Amino acid sequence: MSDDSQEFLCNAEIFVSTIAGAALRKPPAPRRKNDKRDSVRPLGDEKRLKEKTSWLTLARGAGGTGQWRSATCKLSEEGNRCLLNVYVDENILYQTLYIHLLNHTDIRQADSSLFFRKDCLGIYCLGSQRWISNSSHAAEPVYLQFANPETCSTWLALLRSYAVPEIYGRLFFPQDGGSYRMWRQVELTVIQARNLGNTRPFEMSNGAAVISGTSDPDPDPVDLDVSCEIHLNNMLCGRTTLKKGIGSPDWHENFTFTDLPPFDTLDIFVWKEKKLFKPTLMGSVRVTLGNFRRGESIEGWFPVLHQGPTASDLQVGDIRLKIRVDEEIILPYDAYSNLLHTFNTRNFLEWMADFESKFKLKTISQQLISIAVAKNNLIEQVQEVALREVDGTPSSHQTLFRGNTTFTKVMELCMNWYGKAFLEASIGSVLRRLCAEKVGIEVDPMRSGKGTKDVERNLDLLIYWCQEFWNQIYSVRAECPPEMRRLFETVRKLVEKRYRVKDSTQESRELPWQSVSAFCFLRFIVPAILHPHLFGLCPGMPSVAVQRSLTLIAKVIQSLANLNATVQKEEFMRGVKDFLKDSLPAMIDYILVVSTPNRRIESESYSAEDPSERHERLAVVNALRQRTSRMPVLTRESIPMPLIPDVPKQLAIITSAVIRNSRDFHARAKPNDPTDRPLNEFCSRCFEVEESALHRVSQLATRISSDRRRPDHASSMSVSGSTTSPKRSRKSSGRPSTAPSPSERLFSEPASPTSPARAQKSSWDEASASRSRKVHLKSSSTDSIPYRKAATSPQATLQDTPDSDDKKKKGLLRGIWRR
Repeated sequence: MSDDSQEFLCNAEIFVSTIAGAALRKPPAPRRKNDKRDSVRPLGDEKRLKEKTSWLTLARGAGGTGQWRSATCKLSEEGNRCLLNVYVDENILYQTLYIHLLNHTDIRQADSSLFFRKDCLGIYCLGSQRWISNSSHAAEPVYLQFANPETCSTWLALLRSYAVPEIYGRLFFPQDGGSYRMWRQVELTVIQARNLGNTRPFEMSNGAAVISGTSDPDPDPVDLDVSCEIHLNNMLCGRTTLKKGIGSPDWHENFTFTDLPPFDTLDIFVWKEKKLFKPTLMGSVRVTLGNFRRGESIEGWFPVLHQGPTASDLQVGDIRLKIRVDEEIILPYDAYSNLLHTFNTRNFLEWMADFESKFKLKTISQQLISIAVAKNNLIEQVQEVALREVDGTPSSHQTLFRGNTTFTKVMELCMNWYGKAFLEASIGSVLRRLCAEKVGIEVDPMRSGKGTKDVERNLDLLIYWCQEFWNQIYSVRAECPPEMRRLFETVRKLVEKRYRVKDSTQESRELPWQSVSAFCFLRFIVPAILHPHLFGLCPGMPSVAVQRSLTLIAKVIQSLANLNATVQKEEFMRGVKDFLKDSLPAMIDYILVVSTPNRRIESESYSAEDPSERHERLAVVNALRQRTSRMPVLTRESIPMPLIPDVPKQLAIITSAVIRNSRDFHARAKPNDPTDRPLNEFCSRCFEVEESALHRVSQLATRISSDRRRPDHASSMSVSGSTTSPKRSRKSSGRPSTAPSPSERLFSEPASPTSPARAQKSSWDEASASRSRKVHLKSSSTDSIPYRKAATSPQATLQDTPDSDDKKKKGLLRGIWRR
C-alpha cells in the first residue's frame, strides 16, 4: 500500500431491496474447500433479527421488502478519484460509489429504527455519483452494517476523509482552510395521534396550519393499525413501530438525526396497514425546518393532511410531535482556546451544576461529558466529586440511594456512555424474547379479577422470567466495562471508609454493596427493563400487557439488588421470597465483580474482536491519521478520529446554549457576587467566540454582496449540495460561492469517474449543474437566518445598489444578534 494509491477492505452486510435483488444473478455454486477464497464472514445467528415488513420496508408500497446480504467493501484511490466498490456474494460487483463526489452530510449514521440494527451507515448518492448495474434502484441509498461500533466509526471517518466537507469562507482564512464549518441536528419525538381516520375539510388560519393544544368534540373512533415514516429533505430517515388502536395510538418514540445537510422540510407520513393488503397512505405532516428557532423544543398537535379530489386538502387526524432544531457554525479549534482554558479551571460537574441551577440549562450535559472524554479525564473528575458527595452523613446516604444531584445524574450519563454493550449483553436478548412471545403476567388478584389457581400460575411465570433475567445478568458480570468498574469501586470504598461499616450491624455492612447496586441497578439496568425502547433494546413501547410484566420483573430484580429478601410492599408479591433468598449470594458476588477493576481484562479490551479485523481496523486508523495530518485545519477537524468526540463542535453547542440562557441570569444576578465570578468569566469567553463568529459571517456577507453586484459572477458560481431523493428537484444546497469544489480541495483537476465494469460519463460539473443554489449565512447564535437565493441573471444583480446591500448586511447582523 503506497501513499499515492491506497486500498482498504472491510467485511460488512448490505441491505438489498427486492427490486435490487431481482437485478442480481443467483449466487454461484459453493466451491470446493481447497480452492475456496476467503469469504465475507457473516454475522452470527444471534445478531440476525427476524425481518418484519412493518419496519424493514425501505419505502412502503414502492420498493417492497429486502434482505441483508454479506458484502465486501473495497475503498481505493484511482488517480484523482476515490471509489468504493461493494461486492455481494463474494464476487458480484453490486455498486461503485464515487466518494470524492459526495458531501460529508451524504455519509452518516443510519437511524436504528429503519432496520433495528446498530452500527449502520447510510450513503446517499445521486445517479451521477455512482455506477450501478441496474438503474431501477439507482435512487436507493446504500445501507451498510459493520461488525461493531469501532469498525463503523472508523469507516465513517475514512469515507468522509475523501468526501467534501461543508466549509465556508476559505478565501478569508487560508491558514485554517476556511472560515467555519456547519453542523445540524433534528430531535423528534412522535408522541401520539388522535382522530385518525375521521376526515374533514382542513381549515387554514392566516394562510398557515394551526398547531393547537385543544381538540374538537370527540368524533366516532376508527379502528386502525398505523405507523409513521419520517423523511428529511425528501429522504427516508426513520420510522415508528406499528401501533394497533382505535384512532388514538401512543408511540412516545424518540429520534435524533445528526450531521444533516442544509434544512428543507421534515415530513411525517402516516400509513394504514392491514393484513394481506399493501399499506396505504392516510396523510402526512409537512414541517418547514427553517421556521424553527434554533435550540428550542416545540411541542404541539400537527394536522395530518390528505390530498383530496378537490382543491383543498382533507384533514384525517392530528399527530402530536416534539421537535428541536439545532444548527451551529463551528470555528477552528484555536478560536475556542480562551473558552477551553476557562472551562479547564474547574471540574466539569461544577460547571454542570451552575448551568442547571443558575441558567436553568439542562441540555448540554452530553457536550460537557464529551469534552471530558476527549481529554481522557472523565472518570477522574467524577471520582473527585464523589469524594465530596460521600461524606458519611445521613443526607449523603440518601443522595446515593434516592437523590437526584449532579453527581448521580453524571453517574447515569457515564453508565449510558460506557455501558451500552454491557446493557445489551445483560438483558437485551431475554427482554426481546419476552416481548416477542407477548408474555402477560399479572399476580395482583384485584387487577386480574381471576381465581387463586390463575394467580398461582402467573406467579410461577413471574418467577421463571425473573430467573431468566437474573441468569443472563449474572452470566455477563465479567463484561462490565473498566470505566464503570472504577466508578463503582470508588463509591464502594468511600462508603466502606466514611461509614465505618466493619464494626457495625449487618444492615450497615451491606451499605457498600447497596451503594453500588443503587447505581448499577436502580439507575441503569432496572430502568432499561421498565422502558426498553428508551435504551434502544426494542423498537417502540411494549404493549400494555408486556409492560405490566416488565414492571413486575423490575420490582423483583430491584428488591434483589437491594439485598432485601423479606420485605415486599404488596401481599401478592410475597411469593417471590424464595427466589430472592436463593439469589442473594450471587447478587453479592455480582456487585463485588462489577466494582473491582480487572487489569487483565482492561489490557485485553479488544479480545472479543477478531484479531485480523482488529489489525485491519488499526491499519485504517493509522492511514487516516497520516491522511488528515496533511489537510487544512478545518477539514482535519471535521473528521475526528474514530470514537473520539469532536471538541470544537461540542464547544460551539455549549457557546450558543450559554448565550441563549444567560440573559435572565444577568438580569437578576447580584452585582459583584463572588460566587458568580466563574460563570461571568465563562459567559465573557462565550461572547468572545460569538464576536469572532460574527466577524467571520460579516466578512462572508460582504463578499457575497460584492459578488452579487458583478453580473459576470452569477453564471460562474456552481456549488455542491446535499444528496436527497431524485423524486424532487434539487431546490437547495446551502453552499455559498466560497464553499470548495472537490477538485479544489483534494485533486489538481477533475476527472470523470469510471467503473471496472462500465464507463459512465459523469463529472463534478455535471453533478453540480443540476443543483440550484441558496446562499447560507449562519452564526453560532442565529435563531434562523433565512436562505437567500443568489441572483440567477445579470439583470437581477444590476438592480442591487450599494445602499440596498448595506441595508441587507445591517439586517443580517441584527438577525444574528437577535435570539
